[in-house]
Amino acid sequence: MLPARWIISCIALSALAVTFLMARAELTIGISGVTGGAILFGMGSALALHYRFRRPRRTWQRVIRDAIEYLLLFASVCLIGALASYAVAATSSGFADRSLAMLDHMMGFDWPAWYGFEVDHPRLEPLTRAAYQSIFLTPALLLGYFAVTGRKAEARRFIAAFWLAALVTLLLFMRYPAEGPLAFLWHGPIPYMPESAMDQVALIPALRLHAVHHVPLLGLRGLVGAPSFHTVSAILYIAAAWPVARLRWPVLALNLAMLLAVPVEGTHYLADMIAGVLVAIGALVVVARLAALPSAAAPER
Repeated sequence: MLPARWIISCIALSALAVTFLMARAELTIGISGVTGGAILFGMGSALALHYRFRRPRRTWQRVIRDAIEYLLLFASVCLIGALASYAVAATSSGFADRSLAMLDHMMGFDWPAWYGFEVDHPRLEPLTRAAYQSIFLTPALLLGYFAVTGRKAEARRFIAAFWLAALVTLLLFMRYPAEGPLAFLWHGPIPYMPESAMDQVALIPALRLHAVHHVPLLGLRGLVGAPSFHTVSAILYIAAAWPVARLRWPVLALNLAMLLAVPVEGTHYLADMIAGVLVAIGALVVVARLAALPSAAAPER
């Protein structure tokens, strides 16, 4: 089992790196005193409860302790990753849309036709939007189940793979930022604005010019072009749920729906999604090998 200190160390180092990158990009976190106080109070209360149940005497105490650990670690990865996308965008240059669109063309994927199909069937729009937003639902389901059933090793492998995949995604984003196919391929009026909208079309150039100085903590939007992190997440979710018979098929169905929604709602090229699959598989392989090391296999005290 991966020791918690490994994951905490990775997250802490990531936080330090993001702090440096944000300072370099002249970015600060935009948050009100009330909101910041509420967040700190919530985190402090959760940590206090986790410490209180560090040696649980009842099953429900262990469940609460483990659930707090998993959710805090996972939420930390998500928050640091979202903040990092702004800092990384500020250091990027150009857009990779022409290359990504060319790859799609070589694979025979017609993004405007895919988008046009959804526009012609407006009843699909709330369904695809909900499927795209389910990226927040599946990890809560997985981590809650792992806490209830005592699957600590699986939970930590999942969180570690998610952290590693987020890191690789951000590193690749520095080289392959994109406006997205809606901005690059669609011409004329926009009949349907997807969930991810077109914020990065204006936001990424503004970040590069240091015209943006505050990153809204409660309005964060991941600014990742290629790979698609929704695709990365879907593969990681399916892999984490696959060994669990009760979760396998519901999680598979939900995330296949999310993958179908990614091209339009996430305004992603098919090339972005294929890159996301490769990143997820790579993260799963690396974490599995780390978990097999003797130091990781030793029981915790």
